[in-house]
This record gives sequence, C-alpha cells and structure tokens, in this order.
Amino acid sequence: MDIPNELGYTKDHEWTRIEGKNLRVGITDYAQDALGDVVFVQLPALGAAVTSGASFAEVESTKSVSDIFAPIAGKVVEVNERLSDSPELINSDPYGDGWICVIEAKDEAEFKGLLTADAYGKLIS
Repeated sequence: MDIPNELGYTKDHEWTRIEGKNLRVGITDYAQDALGDVVFVQLPALGAAVTSGASFAEVESTKSVSDIFAPIAGKVVEVNERLSDSPELINSDPYGDGWICVIEAKDEAEFKGLLTADAYGKLIS
C-alpha cells in the first residue's frame, strides 16, 4: 500500500494535505483498494459546514457504500467536480486527481490530531 510521508491520515482512512489553513482530503490507497471499483461519489456541498469525525460525503463502489468523515471541523471551500463524471479517479490516483474536497479549518490546532504516515501504516498492518 502506498502511504506518502508528507500527508496526514485519519483512523477512518482519509488522507489530508495541509495547504495553509486548509486541508485537501481524499481516501487512502488502502481504502480505495478495500472498496473495489468506485462507481459514484456524493460530494459535499460547497460552503457546507463540517464537524470533525462526522460523515460529510459518500463513496459508492461495486462492493459497498462508505461514508467519508471530516478530519477537522470547518467549511468546504472546494470540491473535486471531476469525480462526478470520473469517480474511478479515486482508484487510479487516490492521492492526486482522486481528491474529494478542500476544507477550511475552523481551528488549525486540529491538524495535530492527524496520524503520521508511520502511525497510519501501523494502523492498517
């Protein structure tokens, strides 16, 4: 499984990339592999308030439907519209073109609660 060192992770298998006071969010290589072929992504609404640990999006695959949980509290400031027409980007490029949204942090101190790549690797092993 690919676990890039520069990203933060959640126990629910979301990856995060810190971009100033924002977090770009997607699901990990481990998660997309467990889901199988992704066929639909329910994106969060632009401007939606999200609560840390609460479901804010869904990914549907040929195997199941999985909730995506917010790694931090804040507001959705960007969504990956490409996933509407090409949900398979989550499978082919989970850490690149397969990102789901960008969340503007309500409190940047929450970034400290993210798992390191090493900690996430231990979680999934």
